[in-house]
Amino acid sequence: MSTEDLTLEKNTDGKISLENDLHICALAENHDNEYSLIYEKPHTLLDIDMHYCPGCAHSLVHKLIMEAVEELGIQEKTIGIAPVGCAVFAYHYMNIDMQEAAHGRATAVATGVKRLMPDKYVFTYQGDGDLAAIGIAETIHTINRGENIMIVFINNAVYGMTSGQMAPTSLVGMKTTTSPFGRDPAVYGYPIKVSELISQLPGSFYVSRHTVNKNTSVRKAKKAIVNALNYQKLNKGTCFIEIIGNCPSNWKMTPIEANNFIDEVMVKTFPLGDIKVPKAEDLIPLNQNGDK
Repeated sequence: MSTEDLTLEKNTDGKISLENDLHICALAENHDNEYSLIYEKPHTLLDIDMHYCPGCAHSLVHKLIMEAVEELGIQEKTIGIAPVGCAVFAYHYMNIDMQEAAHGRATAVATGVKRLMPDKYVFTYQGDGDLAAIGIAETIHTINRGENIMIVFINNAVYGMTSGQMAPTSLVGMKTTTSPFGRDPAVYGYPIKVSELISQLPGSFYVSRHTVNKNTSVRKAKKAIVNALNYQKLNKGTCFIEIIGNCPSNWKMTPIEANNFIDEVMVKTFPLGDIKVPKAEDLIPLNQNGDK
């Protein structure tokens, strides 16, 4: 977060408040001239050091999901399905029930969990190699059936865990360890726009694409996750949240360069925003209950 994103205000009672787009954090001065931080990370996120590379988006997205779970008060009712890939150890960090799945089979596992326990909030967390390559068949058929789950899809355009090979979402011209001269569509085909693809399926209920490379984007991504979890109450179909993630290590960039690459390059192929939204009449039960 840059200094221009912060606003410090001194109140008449001697307290200082720190405000940004995401949270209002109050720093209260006590008699010993010490400061205590009012805001803290969600209790649904375990206090364990994460293994992700500096600048990676995974840790932040983990936090957003767990903030949503905590704010909705559904920790005891939530079950996550971990992938094979960089986030294979996601169950170490999220303080909820979780199940590991074989490579690409997360949505199939989630289908079984949700059908056995329909009152639970079920989500998968998958990267582009896991979901869009080996798991593309499971993904399409899960959504075509309209399984009542949330799928969180992290798109960083490479196979992150295995040293940066070309993924189904790698951009045209993008250099990877298996496309050292750049992705040539005549040889490798074009990047798959998964959100646009699955939005055509009748079983998809809510499809939205976001980034987490700046604070306004983080706020929008979290709102989409909250919406997707809430929509499970309606049993209307699959919610799909795509997040374009930073991968400085395999992009051979600094974290700042990776953030800029998303804005300057990635979003031209993968435009941000809602791709498919629920009909107003489908949301009436939620509105009547006063749900977030």
